[in-house]
Amino acid sequence: MPHQGTLVLLLVVATIVSLAARRLRLPYTVVLVIAGLALGATHALAAPTLTRELMFGVLLPALVFEAAFDLDIEEIRRDVVTLAWLAVPGVVAVIVIVVVALRPLLELLGAPAVTIPTSSAALIFGALISATDPVAVVALFRALDAPRRLQVIVEAESLFNDGTAIIFFTLALAAGADGSGLTATTVTDFFYIIGGAIIVGGVIGFVSAEAMRRLYEPTLEVLLTTIAAYGSFAAAQGVGASGVIATVIAGLLCGSRSGRSGMSAMARIATATFWQYAAFVLNSLVFLSIGLMVQIPTLLEHWRLIVAAYLVVTLSRAVVTTGIVALLPDHLRLPRRWTAILSWGGLRGALSMVLALSIPESVPQRELIVTMTFGVVILSIFVQGITVSPALRWLGLYRPGLAQGGYAKTQAALLSVHSSLDSVDRTGSMVATDDEMRRALAAEYDEQLGHAEQELIELASQLGGGEAGTRAARHLLASTERQRVIEAFRSGAITPDQRDRLLAELQRRWWDDGASPRSK
Repeated sequence: MPHQGTLVLLLVVATIVSLAARRLRLPYTVVLVIAGLALGATHALAAPTLTRELMFGVLLPALVFEAAFDLDIEEIRRDVVTLAWLAVPGVVAVIVIVVVALRPLLELLGAPAVTIPTSSAALIFGALISATDPVAVVALFRALDAPRRLQVIVEAESLFNDGTAIIFFTLALAAGADGSGLTATTVTDFFYIIGGAIIVGGVIGFVSAEAMRRLYEPTLEVLLTTIAAYGSFAAAQGVGASGVIATVIAGLLCGSRSGRSGMSAMARIATATFWQYAAFVLNSLVFLSIGLMVQIPTLLEHWRLIVAAYLVVTLSRAVVTTGIVALLPDHLRLPRRWTAILSWGGLRGALSMVLALSIPESVPQRELIVTMTFGVVILSIFVQGITVSPALRWLGLYRPGLAQGGYAKTQAALLSVHSSLDSVDRTGSMVATDDEMRRALAAEYDEQLGHAEQELIELASQLGGGEAGTRAARHLLASTERQRVIEAFRSGAITPDQRDRLLAELQRRWWDDGASPRSK
């Protein structure tokens, strides 16, 4: 763990970087890495070592659980086939392409023979770099205004393929150490690691969710989610299964609709706040540490090796993603624009670096693998991290700017009025002495509701003129308002009953205009 003084300085830097990132309109994670590089180059701060014990014992369980807790099983179920193909066959395909293509590309670039990895080294590198890093991907995509379903696919795939990549890395390392290569036992071990993780994560997640349903103490309910996060990871690792996959399953069950509905309102708010804070702090430490650990002169010295590795990894991701999506049935196939973002948004991050550093000193060409990994991670964060947002905008999947300030403000007012109306309906008898007074309170909120909706229509009319523009605006309003309600429920601001009433009212109000929220 970092020294206490170093930890405080890192948190101060993270706070300053957060403010700077907003002003510069750059991804927070990218600016963190830049700050880390600057601090490392000037030796202004000692670099904390991201050891395997620190990453697997403290950072990864919390970050993976928080990301899974924020997802909805119902949303994942729609694309579970796509996610399964990307997380297992997709990772295998990327490893194969890296092993086959890396050596020829290095020779084409005129790289010295000493910087060309052997097949064993290429296999280890391909396994540790094959999956997108959930820490990097989730942190980036949450900052982007991408379609919700696309965001869910990217985040969920990152969580699952991360677990399978760690499994393949462990198996590749073992196969390279004893020279046995991949055997039938390797396949058996793989299914045991996956199956064991699902069982462990499922049991711990289910027990934790059921326990929360029977408690009405926010502190204890937050504590139960913490136990589920670290307990599922440790228990799975203890029986030789995947800690990451077990934590993902536990997080999904605790954060599922049934899990959240069993929590008290105060507990939902407390839990959401706790895990958001934990994710912010841990992400800050991870990405600052990445910048501090990288030695720029070493990367420049091996630029051919790094460029070749980055090209192979990025192109293999594009080929595999495009191929898998193309093979899906028509009803599961994703839009081409989404496929491009799914491919380009596959960042590599701290996990790959930690896996590389965990390679034993006895493994041949270890330093070569570490150098390739660090270089690919830095290029991935800078090149893809900075360009994903412009790519979303260019593909028409991101629409900032137009009346955004007033639109967001009015949306919030609309949601507030709906929640207040619901509260008057449910609890008006506690504060009003008769029906006439309660009707007066409701009428006052109805008037506010009318003003808010009218303002939304006026703002949305800027999106296009005429009847077609109005219909498009109404469709946008309905879809966005529905998302605001869902987000409010996930954050614990409204109860399940309030959510259902708001969505039903939303459906009724917009249906006649042909802008059903379900149509998105």
